[in-house]
Amino acid sequence: MLPNKEELLKVVTFKTSRSGGKGGQNVNKVSSKVELLLHIENTPFFTDEQRALLKERMAHRLDQEGYLHVVSQEDRSQLMNKERTLLKLMALLKSALHVQKVRKPSKTPKSVIRKRMEDKRAVSARKTSRKRPQLD
Repeated sequence: MLPNKEELLKVVTFKTSRSGGKGGQNVNKVSSKVELLLHIENTPFFTDEQRALLKERMAHRLDQEGYLHVVSQEDRSQLMNKERTLLKLMALLKSALHVQKVRKPSKTPKSVIRKRMEDKRAVSARKTSRKRPQLD
């Protein structure tokens, strides 16, 4: 089960810094870049299996201390970037915790096999009837 925003806000930490890119002088004076940090071990709403799954699937995004980093600097507003980091985190958690269904192999029905064989015989008979008669 995925946590909602209120639960996430209790356990995440935000870091802000100056952002690069477009924005003119605003970039030089406003800290609009937001980095969200989530320590997977300290999350009360995940089970042990979910934590293990997150660690395995998000290993490339975790640092040595076990923090998951999500960064946003698309907007000029720090508040909008905070919202974006939360949305990105929710999407990451959803994709990492998704478990693929086990495919149940199905059998071809006997009636379908029987019909295919009858069709093959009919095509074979049609083609043999087109041949010239053999003189034996």
